[in-house]
Amino acid sequence: MDFQVSFHLNEKVFLKDPESSETGKKLVKNAIDLIYDVGFEHFTFKKLAAQVKTTEATVYRYFENKHRLLLYILNWYWSYMEFLVMFKLQNVDDPTQKLHVIIELLTQELPQSGGALNYNVEYLNQIIISESSKVYLVKEVREINKFEVFKPYKDLCARIAEVITEYNASYPYPRSLSSTLIETSHYQQFFCSYLPRLTDNETGNDRAFVVQFLTDLLFKSIHKTA
Repeated sequence: MDFQVSFHLNEKVFLKDPESSETGKKLVKNAIDLIYDVGFEHFTFKKLAAQVKTTEATVYRYFENKHRLLLYILNWYWSYMEFLVMFKLQNVDDPTQKLHVIIELLTQELPQSGGALNYNVEYLNQIIISESSKVYLVKEVREINKFEVFKPYKDLCARIAEVITEYNASYPYPRSLSSTLIETSHYQQFFCSYLPRLTDNETGNDRAFVVQFLTDLLFKSIHKTA
């Protein structure tokens, strides 16, 4: 499944819109590939510039630092995921089925390319699993949040919370549960691959286990009582 989509992202994340030039698009595309290859800790603008065959100064014209670049990449991903949720649910009426679709989307293997910019969404999905918490588990998060730079993530959580409420209008914690589902999907996928003793996965199929675990967690939490 591939879509030709682009998103208008928060201007506070970048200094110059990467989508405004071919160089900017190449920087983001190659940043995704490079972060996937070396990890965010070892990712530098110097390495990115070398890969794109440009200068560090050029990279700094688009992004203040690598944290903002990661935030840009993640915002694109969250916008893409919200788009997929809306697209997949548009012809689904049953809230139970909607929730199953959402769990599938949170755990699915994404296609290599995504949107008109041809970002490697498969790599981006792995970056989300291993690196996403690094954009908000920082000391400056309150200051950063003043500029609404986490809005795509909040919008995705709100979209899932709406479906939870549709399933059970009396459930008091839909937003908390939606963010828990997203983060838990990341943690359990990561643990299955690297720290399996932190999971109960005995199936040999990491994705199937995470789907089963999230389904159990979700529906037991929002079970309707008589």
